[in-house]
Amino acid sequence: MDMLWISILLAFALLALLSLGVWVSFTLIAIGGLGLVLSENYQVDLLFATSSWGASTAWSLTALPLFIWMGEVLFRTRLSEDLFKGLSPWLSGVPGKLLHVNILSCGIFAAVSGSSAATAATIGRMTLPELRKQGYSERMAIGTLAGSGTLGLLIPPSIILIVYGVAAEVSIARLFIAGALPGLLLVSLFMGFTMMWGYLRKDELPKTSKQDTSWSARLKALRKLLPVVGLIGFVLGSIYGGITTPTEAAAIGVTGALVLAAATGSLSRNSFMKSLLGAVKSSCMIGFILVGAHFLTLAMGFLGIPKALALWIGGLSLSPMELILYLTLLFVVLGCFLDGISVVVLTVAVVLPMVEAANIDLLWFGIFIVLVVEMSQITPPVGFNLFVIQALTGKNILYVAKAALPFFLLIGVAIGLISLFPEIVTYLPATMSQK
Repeated sequence: MDMLWISILLAFALLALLSLGVWVSFTLIAIGGLGLVLSENYQVDLLFATSSWGASTAWSLTALPLFIWMGEVLFRTRLSEDLFKGLSPWLSGVPGKLLHVNILSCGIFAAVSGSSAATAATIGRMTLPELRKQGYSERMAIGTLAGSGTLGLLIPPSIILIVYGVAAEVSIARLFIAGALPGLLLVSLFMGFTMMWGYLRKDELPKTSKQDTSWSARLKALRKLLPVVGLIGFVLGSIYGGITTPTEAAAIGVTGALVLAAATGSLSRNSFMKSLLGAVKSSCMIGFILVGAHFLTLAMGFLGIPKALALWIGGLSLSPMELILYLTLLFVVLGCFLDGISVVVLTVAVVLPMVEAANIDLLWFGIFIVLVVEMSQITPPVGFNLFVIQALTGKNILYVAKAALPFFLLIGVAIGLISLFPEIVTYLPATMSQK
């Protein structure tokens, strides 16, 4: 059968299975098996066993369940609530006032969670009721949460960066370092927009703030804020400083989160078991997806699809910027139907040969793909994070999508900036490697 028709058949089968609600991992395995049969290679069982072992035994993957567990510990204990209480007194005097708590809380929690959905759900549970009670614009409260919730995908330690690093064979430590400045860029764009909105829409802000903003209240709030910020600083600092590997830093982070939770009296046997069970479930789900993606990659290699696709793209004589534009559209569309990790593992094997042929830095491309996946998570009206926030608020999905639209566009601005100025991504890793 002609390779073009095989590719169309596999793509149609993939979309059909996903639309029927079949698990992503099972879908990938089924399409991989079908691809091997179509390539007249009938040793499907042996190849699946071999590829599964290779996909699941990479040492760098051990950081994944540890970082997930660290986020679960914070989510199940009082430490996540302390973030809101610690930030509130410091932000009440800024234009936009406590709306910035959503942005900074998500930024801080993202650095210990690594999960977009977990960040949005955790921070939303704390902030939305309080902002509603104090009289803030509900649409803006939802919008800041939707946009900032995506930071869990980018700000290190990011689960999706670990997955990309393993798939593309790029240093995870360097990816973590590369994600720092783009993460700060996004936080700055979100806060700048919120300040502008707060200045122009003063009538939609509470007339008087119930928050005590005296210096004594601020210093008192630091006691709640410093433990979590200190944990983040220690974990990331040990990676950036070259003291630990991401896996070792993840182990330190889990230990630190457990110690802090115990010290605050919020670690019980019940919360410990729930955090452990949550981490096991999430890790198994992601691991199973990786196994399926690795098997599909193997099947496509036998069919020769990646090489043929790369040659086809090369024959189009696309400039690197044109290629990036097409890939942006592809990832945004896929992100409407799949979670971020699934988008990465589904596409990396096919896309990387094109990226390498265009002489695009794989380190830069890793941050680019995460930013685009972030964008897809709040793509109106079917982004994954929008459904998380809809479940939290009970609002119509179109209302949530409209609230998130400005932040969707701001992520697009960030993608444009790192495309025009790639040094935003590459500067820190280059500086660190010279030391």
